[in-house]
Amino acid sequence: MQFQQLVYFVAVAETRHFTRAAERVHVAQPSLSQQIRALERELGAELFSRARGNIALTDAGEALLPLARRILADADTARLEVQELARLQRGRVRLGATPSLCTGLLPGVLRDFHAAHPGIQLLIEESGSHDLVRELARGALDLALIALPLPPAAPALTTMELLTEDLVVISSDAVPVPGGGGPLTIAALREEPMVMFRHGYDLRELTVAACRAEGFEPAFTVEGGEMDAVLGFVRAGLGLAVVPAMVAGTTGPGVRVTPLAGSPLRRTIALAHRTDVAPPRAARELKRMLLAGSGGGGGG
Repeated sequence: MQFQQLVYFVAVAETRHFTRAAERVHVAQPSLSQQIRALERELGAELFSRARGNIALTDAGEALLPLARRILADADTARLEVQELARLQRGRVRLGATPSLCTGLLPGVLRDFHAAHPGIQLLIEESGSHDLVRELARGALDLALIALPLPPAAPALTTMELLTEDLVVISSDAVPVPGGGGPLTIAALREEPMVMFRHGYDLRELTVAACRAEGFEPAFTVEGGEMDAVLGFVRAGLGLAVVPAMVAGTTGPGVRVTPLAGSPLRRTIALAHRTDVAPPRAARELKRMLLAGSGGGGGG
């Protein structure tokens, strides 16, 4: 049974006339009649009674007509939905991002994307880079904003550098200025209590690695928090934390920001997706807007 045969069958059933049906579907009448006969042979039953030039549905034709209409309607719905996806009128994007980027970079870009494509659903996964890499690998995300370099044994990902951001130290206004004021060196953190993110955050690994490069292990008063929790612990005076500058600018009152002295501590953020699976159309459009919004790898 061919799709076009059902189109011809419904046209004849609705017009009760082979010539008018052929005109409706823009095909020669002999071709239409031939396809109807082929459909009847395949089904093993006549669909139309053609006695004395009057066209009427047989019992078999009456049984087929609602089914054929449903098939044609479903096909039309599928065509429209695919066209809407192609025109970015429908669909979804599953985007992963580190909490600092959810706070700093994403709100403006997502606002512009939603304004341009209001029919696209945005699903955001907020987590550390290592967790996001795992989510990409298992197909739970279309795109992710992650910190480079990729962790050891990372899956095959395609990455594009998005931006490089400086890290700074934040502390509570309610405690003495760390280091006596002025920029802090990493070595000065030896004497300071620190609040630390949970495992899976690239910020944790960057901070710990920088301290070890200076010959000491950082002392944690609290560890294991997400970004909001870490900011709250710092505001309460439990210790210092090393965070991206874009987050430090949004902490609000009660938090002091101190730059790091010497060689700046930075991290590079990249936009990543699986190499073996092309992102869907909507995700590719969001990728374009993210790269354009960041300058495609601009400064901190």
